[in-house]
Amino acid sequence: MKVIMVLFDSLNRHYLPSYGNSWIKAPNFKRLAENSVQFDNCFAGSLPCMPARRELHTGRYNFLHRSWGPLEPFDDSMPEILKMNGVYSHLATDHHLYWADGGATYHSRFSSWEMIRGQEGDPWKGQIKFPDIPEDAKAPQRLFLPSREKLADIWRQEWVNRQEFKEEKDYPQSRTFQAGIDFIEKNHSEDNWFLQIESFDPHEPYVVPEEYDALYGDHIKKKNLDWPDYHPVIESSDDVENLKYKYAALLSKCDRSLGNILDLMDKHKMWDDTMLIVCTDHGFLLGEHGWWAKNMMPAYNELVNTPLFIWDPRVKIKGEKRNSLVQLIDMAPTILEFFGLEIPKDMQGHPLRDTIANDKKIREACIFGWHGNQINCTDGKYVYMRGEAKNTNSPLYEYTLMPTHIKSRFSIEEMKDFELAEPFTFTKGLKTMKVEVKNFNQHYRFGTMLYDTEKDPYQEKPIEDIKQEVRMANLMRKLMKESDAPLEQYERIGLSYDKEVTEQDILDYKANFEKEYSVGKDFEESITWEGNTKNEFIAFVNLVKINDKDKLVEEFKKEIEKENLGKVTEEFLENFVKERVDEERKPMIMYFLNLLSRRK
Repeated sequence: MKVIMVLFDSLNRHYLPSYGNSWIKAPNFKRLAENSVQFDNCFAGSLPCMPARRELHTGRYNFLHRSWGPLEPFDDSMPEILKMNGVYSHLATDHHLYWADGGATYHSRFSSWEMIRGQEGDPWKGQIKFPDIPEDAKAPQRLFLPSREKLADIWRQEWVNRQEFKEEKDYPQSRTFQAGIDFIEKNHSEDNWFLQIESFDPHEPYVVPEEYDALYGDHIKKKNLDWPDYHPVIESSDDVENLKYKYAALLSKCDRSLGNILDLMDKHKMWDDTMLIVCTDHGFLLGEHGWWAKNMMPAYNELVNTPLFIWDPRVKIKGEKRNSLVQLIDMAPTILEFFGLEIPKDMQGHPLRDTIANDKKIREACIFGWHGNQINCTDGKYVYMRGEAKNTNSPLYEYTLMPTHIKSRFSIEEMKDFELAEPFTFTKGLKTMKVEVKNFNQHYRFGTMLYDTEKDPYQEKPIEDIKQEVRMANLMRKLMKESDAPLEQYERIGLSYDKEVTEQDILDYKANFEKEYSVGKDFEESITWEGNTKNEFIAFVNLVKINDKDKLVEEFKKEIEKENLGKVTEEFLENFVKERVDEERKPMIMYFLNLLSRRK
C-alpha cells in the first residue's frame, strides 16, 4: 500500500472547475474530481502555512497555544511515525520556509527529502548588484515595513532568483513535481511508502512562463504585476483583474503538474493500491470581501473552506461528493489508519475511510483561526467568529520549547520575562516556556460575527440570531476544552471556562465592544468626517497603548478646534498621525492605518 499527497499552498477552491468555476483552464483538476471523492465541507484549522503543516504532522490544532513555529519536542509527527514503523516517507517540496527558523524541524521527520530552491524571494542565488526590475512590477507595501526579518530583502532577492527561470523546467514548481515523478518512477513497484509532493504554488508571487499567461488573453496586460498586497483592495479595476488572472495562470501551471501525477497513476495502475490525497493548507482572497491575501482579515470561507480530494483504493469510490465536516487535522490519522498503524492519543483528527465510503459524520463542529486573532467555529452551516474582549487583546501567551518566529528567533526582549507553564495534556509531561505576546490587537476591530453560510454562502452580511450565537459559543467552549486551550484564551475572547454562555453574556459582550472600540458616540456624531477618516482615526487610537487613548482623543479635539474645522479631511488626519510617530515608524503606521480602518 502507498500514499501520494499533493499539497498546494493557497488554493482558493472557487478557482477549481468541480467547485463551480466555469472559466478556469484546469482540465486535470476536473479529471481529479472524476477519479476521487470531493469534500465540500473541509476546513483549515491553524493558519497560515507552518501552523497548518504542524497539523498535517500532528493531527491536532495548535493555534490556541502557539503562532508560527517548528515542530515541538513533544509533537507526534505522522511522517516520522511511518518511518519508525517500516513505511518509507519522502518529501519533495519548494516551500522555502521549511529552511527558515520557524520551519526547521519538519522536513527531517521524513525518511528522505528533496528541497527545491527559488520561491518568493528565497535567499538562494547570491548577487551583489541590484537586479533590474520591470516597470510594471509592483512591490507589496508590507515588504518595506521595518522588521527584524528584513522583509524588504524579499523583493530584491525575488528578482535575482527570477533570472534563473529561463525555461519551464527551471521553475521551482516544475522541479518539485519532477522530483516527485522521479521518486514514483523509481519506487512504484515497491510497497509501503508515503510521498508528499508539496508545491508552494499557487502562493504569491504568480510567476509563470509566457504560455500560461497566454491562456487568459487580454485579461493579463501587465505580465509582471503578479504580487498582491496583504491589504484591502485599492488597485484599479484593470490591475485587480490582472492579478486575479495571474493567479489563474499559475493555477493552470499547477493543473499541468497535477496531470503528470495522474498520468503516472494511470501508467503504473497505481489506482489499485495507492491512496491519492490532493489538498491545501488554506485559501487566498483575490478581491473577495474587498481584500487580498490572508491573515489581515476575518477567516472568511475563501480562506478556510478548502478543497480536498481523496482516492482510497480500498473503498474505490470516485466522482462523488461528501458533505461531512472534515479538517486538515484528519489527514495524519487517515494516513496512519491506511497503513494499519496505531493513531496516537494526542491526535484530535479522525480517519476518513468511512466518510469516504458513506459520508459518515465524524464531528459536530470544528474550530479554526490564527494565534491571537478571532477564534472561529463552524458546524457546517453557521460560522461564528468570536473577537477579542478587550482592546489590549490580553492576556495572550506563546507556549513553546522552540522560540522562533517565521524568519527569526524570539528577541531578548520577548524572552526576558518568560515563565515555565505546567504541562498540557498533549506535551507528554513537559513544561513549556510561557512567553507573553504584547501590543498585538490586529483583529480587535472586527468584533464578533455570525454567518448563515447556507443562506449567505459568500458571507456578505452577518446575522443577528442570539440563540444560534449562544449555541455556537458553547460549541466553541467545548472544542477549546477538548484541545486543552490555555485558560487565558477564554478570558481573551470573553468566554467563561466554568459556565456556559447565556444570552445576557452575548448582549453584555457586544455592548462592551461597541463602547470600548469607539471614541465616544457624541464626539463621533458631532463633526463631519471625510471619506474613511472616522474609521482611520479610531484605528489609530486603537493602535496606541490603552492608557494613551483618552489623551489622544483630547489632543485630536483640540486640534480640530484650533483649526476651526467643519470637516475632518484625509490631509488633516494624516498630518495629525505623522506628528505623533517617529520618522522611522511613519511608513509602518500609515500602512497599518489604512489596513486597520477596515472593519469587515
